[in-house]
Amino acid sequence: MATLVPTSSAPGLHVSKPSPSEPATASAVCHCGASASAKGDVQVGALVAGWNANHGSAHNAGGTA
Repeated sequence: MATLVPTSSAPGLHVSKPSPSEPATASAVCHCGASASAKGDVQVGALVAGWNANHGSAHNAGGTA
């Protein structure tokens, strides 16, 4: 099985939460070169919100970054 962690050659956003009692983790790499990681439900939520607003498909819709 291929890894789901994003890289510069395969950009994207990956979020994992193995169980309800464990903290979420996330990593993101954008085609513009930006990257980030987060651990904890609140921090992961902020990373996802930032990704949606500024990276990924937001570049095509006039987002910043």
